Formats: sequence, structure tokens, C-alpha cells
Amino acid sequence: MTRLEGEFCTQGYVFVMNQNSERREALREGMLKQYARLNDFLMEHAPDGTYLFDDFGWAETVFTPFFMRFWFLEYYEDFDLPHESTYERVRHWRDACLAHPAAQQVSKEEIVKLYYDYAKGAGNGSLLPGRQRSSFVFEPDWRGRPWPPKDKYGHSATDEELGL
Repeated sequence: MTRLEGEFCTQGYVFVMNQNSERREALREGMLKQYARLNDFLMEHAPDGTYLFDDFGWAETVFTPFFMRFWFLEYYEDFDLPHESTYERVRHWRDACLAHPAAQQVSKEEIVKLYYDYAKGAGNGSLLPGRQRSSFVFEPDWRGRPWPPKDKYGHSATDEELGL
């Protein structure tokens, strides 16, 4: 299962970093395809359980950080899994992974605020035109910053708007 992580992760980051609104639907479909692959794997190997095996293990450790990071897709792209049988098993797994005690160090608010620059197409701390600071900076603390604008296609927030 962990072999599926690479394409899953890549699809999520390509989706969030996309700056062409005309590509949104194709990228959404690509993300759904990745979740469907995970669902198929889980249905074949662990159709009735919560996790891949009896407990939170290696597969969950690999995927949970990406489930958390992909909160940025929910916020910036209004992406979520449809309530369809194609995604029922993977939704159950994802939700269990996110609820696990080992996955409580990071919040949705933190991810959304820190990954704003990714949503604008600038990853790994690179600066966007007109900006002096990355959304990834440690100071000021993310808790004191305002939520970034959801519309990543129509507006580029300034450092001031982002509380930087």
C-alpha cells in the first residue's frame, strides 16, 4: 500500500499548487482517482477493519501526514470525497487515521495558514512576487495570524493581510 503514496502525494501537491482555474476539474478528478485506488486496495486487503491491519501501523504512519496536509485542498479547492461507495472504505480509514492520538500535533488551521504560499504556486519557502516573508515562517506564530483568503485564483494576499 505504501507504494501508492508517491502518486497520491504528487497529485495532491500538483492540485494545490495549480494556478490555472481551468485545470481544477481535471486535477479534482485526478485526486479522486488516487483515493479510489486506495479504496480498492483497502477493499481487497482489509475490507472490514479500521486500519490496514489490526492497529495503526506503517501504512497509516505514511499516509496520515498527507491526509492532514490535504486539508489545504479542502480549504483552497473545496475538495472532499463524495459520499459514494467508491470512497466509503478509504473515507473510513482516512477519518480513523486523522482521529488517532498520534495525529493530533497539527491542526487544520495550522496547515491552511502555513501552506498559503503552496496554494499560490510557491513551495518550500520560496517568496511570491511582492512578498517579503514566506507563509512558513515561525514568527509570527500561525495562531495569531488571520485565515488566508480562500480564493487562491482571484487574489494574492500581502504579507500584511496574512499577518506576517
